[in-house]
Amino acid sequence: MTTTTRNNPGAAGAAPDPGAAPAEKTYWCELAWLNGTVEPHVALEVTAQGRLGAVRRDVEAPPPGATVLRGLTLPGLANAHSHAFHRALRSTVQVGSGTFWTWRDAMYQTASRLTPDTYYTLARAVYAEMALAGITCVGEFHYLHHAPGGARYDDPNAMSHALVAAAADAGIRITLLDTAYLAAGIGPKGRGEPPNRQQLRFSDGTAEAWAERAAAFRPEGGHVRVGAAVHSVRAVPARQLRTVAQWAEERGAPLHVHLSEQTAENEACESVHGMTPTALLAEHGVLSPRTVAVHATHLTDDDIRQVGRTGTGVCMCPTTERDLADGIGPAPALDRAGATLSLGSDSHAVIDLFEEARALELDERLASRTRGHWTAGQLLRAATEGGQAALGWPEASRLETGALADFTTVALDSVRTAGPVARLAAETAVFAATAADVRHTVVAGRHVVRDGAHTLVDSVPHALTGAISALRP
Repeated sequence: MTTTTRNNPGAAGAAPDPGAAPAEKTYWCELAWLNGTVEPHVALEVTAQGRLGAVRRDVEAPPPGATVLRGLTLPGLANAHSHAFHRALRSTVQVGSGTFWTWRDAMYQTASRLTPDTYYTLARAVYAEMALAGITCVGEFHYLHHAPGGARYDDPNAMSHALVAAAADAGIRITLLDTAYLAAGIGPKGRGEPPNRQQLRFSDGTAEAWAERAAAFRPEGGHVRVGAAVHSVRAVPARQLRTVAQWAEERGAPLHVHLSEQTAENEACESVHGMTPTALLAEHGVLSPRTVAVHATHLTDDDIRQVGRTGTGVCMCPTTERDLADGIGPAPALDRAGATLSLGSDSHAVIDLFEEARALELDERLASRTRGHWTAGQLLRAATEGGQAALGWPEASRLETGALADFTTVALDSVRTAGPVARLAAETAVFAATAADVRHTVVAGRHVVRDGAHTLVDSVPHALTGAISALRP
């Protein structure tokens, strides 16, 4: 199978690799969130290796030549769960009613029109939108591997390369979570139903073939790391789960999995295997401290204890979970059980990690009719430290000496954020700010978003419009 060769976005004239070495510089923060507290007048000194050489408090005035960041500066936000091509569905799937499964049919139609070229163009625009929202790293849960009909491209990882190039040209880091998606459903005796026509381009046939292709993917650039994913117990037969888990274990790589997003998934798994999806994953070695369960919406008490015992993290995607009417997951119970929480925008109904963070709290308030399940600081940790760890970038989690120089600044003088005292800046960011209040995004010491404008993509709205229009029938 052949494919159009896209112009190499990493070639001359393209955006710089965010993992490459920047010039040394200093950023002066009006306010900075340091280890859970809001500190005034902080100088962040960036080394030529794109790390924080020093973090200095009580610097009353900007040092000569320093770049001034007005507002609250946070570690870079991490979008721990993304399907970039779902951005093309925004608004179009809000017409009429339906279920997750009718939404999925619309998603398949969009997926069927993507090529490596058009996926690069779309993903670059989507990742640029993320940078504008303060996101410095994305976890791309990637299963759109092959051409329509399932034939492999000349480069079997052409779609993966397109995503990695798109992230570089949008100026953010990426963890490419190469996803095993082999079956249409659990099927009789758990052997898996054959992929349907739309799913053929997702499937490598077997977990062994998936592992071989994934192992051959060797992306270049300091902005990219590679992990693995099990799409779900619906899409990977039980006997093949361990192959994916071992692939990740051998590489010390993150391993993500959609877990119990739908009650229909639970019912099918219990009917065939006599156990919940959580128990099935545990039995086949998928759950571990390196694993992140995405959604985890419909769990039993035993499931929650199993997630906690194994040290498995959980990525909540509240805006997608409510958009698709999936339900409200047991996040407080998972937190108490010991699961590290992270956040993702998933289907990109919106791309706004502040909205995801406050939705985690506010949705639970609706479900429980009580307030204060998490502090603003805990929610910010989920959006920063929790997400970076989930994606295999723990060195980007905090503003401290030696950390990657990845951070974002939220305006505190917009119509949404003006008024509160400085010591409440974290509460303001979580419970009032939106992505529109992000003024600066810095990755590896480089200014990717300056004063609310992307420095690498001339017009992100125009780029999104063009990329999405090209996919319409």
